[in-house]
Amino acid sequence: MARKVRLMQSRTEARRAQTWQQACTLLLAGAAVLLLPLRQAQAAMNFCAAPALQTSERTNADPGVKALVSNVQAHLNDPPRALAKLHTEGTLPHEGIYDQSVEAEKDLDLLRDAALAWRATSEDRYLKLVDRLLYAWVTTYQPSFNPIDETHFEGLILAYDMTASALPVKTRNATMAFLTKFANGYIAQIDAQPRPLTGTFRNNWQSHRIKLISMAAFTLDNRKMINAAQRLFDEHIGDNIAPDGSTVDFAERDALHYVTYDLQPLVTAALAARRHNRNWLPEKGANGASLAAALNWLTPYADGSRTHEEFVHSNVPFDAKRREAGLPGYSGQWDPKNATELFHLAARLDGRYTPIALQLAPTPPAWLAVCLPLPAR
Repeated sequence: MARKVRLMQSRTEARRAQTWQQACTLLLAGAAVLLLPLRQAQAAMNFCAAPALQTSERTNADPGVKALVSNVQAHLNDPPRALAKLHTEGTLPHEGIYDQSVEAEKDLDLLRDAALAWRATSEDRYLKLVDRLLYAWVTTYQPSFNPIDETHFEGLILAYDMTASALPVKTRNATMAFLTKFANGYIAQIDAQPRPLTGTFRNNWQSHRIKLISMAAFTLDNRKMINAAQRLFDEHIGDNIAPDGSTVDFAERDALHYVTYDLQPLVTAALAARRHNRNWLPEKGANGASLAAALNWLTPYADGSRTHEEFVHSNVPFDAKRREAGLPGYSGQWDPKNATELFHLAARLDGRYTPIALQLAPTPPAWLAVCLPLPAR
């Protein structure tokens, strides 16, 4: 009898142990699920290499840093200007929603600068500004997948990239969902096109698509997106750049304005890739062309040894419309200073471009001075 009681007790204890083990497993699984969004919401690109300044350094901060922080401070209490739609492409000032869009887009640069101000000072008020603007935009804006209208979203991506780990979970997860939809939408749009790509899937529009895809892919650390970004970058290099370094946009528009507008997003995409130890500068397209060759082609115009009259033989009617409206830069000789930001970005990829960048401007744009203060070595 006693033996039977002991056997029953032993079985009861075994069942209790099994039940406890199952409960622990469920608890751990539940905890993993709860923690999963937090892990996924960490930005992985870290495009801006500059660490936060130490307290002792802040009093003698670079003038560019001071100017950027001062500008952000002046906008600390600005309400978000988030719109559900932006549209400036193909329109002139005062047409349609052009003016409202330009005004709203200032938030996207402010987001980037506020994140940099927080990075440089560690002051919570700048992080709160990022949080407020970022949440407003990612819960209001509806992607149109027009890369000219949306190119300024690079500022939003950079802001998230710098602050993700410190943002409230609500904002992180909303931003992650937005960027996933944003990048995947662009990838699907391109992959739905017949090959070879033509029109705006071959010219500067595609450069801006690739920039946005690449920046989102790397900051989300999404392997599938990163592979798509690499594939589309390589394809576009072959589609847009000739082996001698000239671009489709130069042939179509007869304007260095559009060469710069074409190359700058590609350099930005390459900088995003470099943070993941991928070197896209010498990557060759199917025709043997490269981004490096295109920058080398533009260099003689940027250093002033060659000049160019803009838009003389453009075959795009909108260029004539802008010239007739008196917009600057659409007639006359190209001003090399229009390539200042491009070459300062390129200098962060390869030190060979540093002399031309410094010739165009001794100091880079304020945001870049804080984001990537040292030229590439």
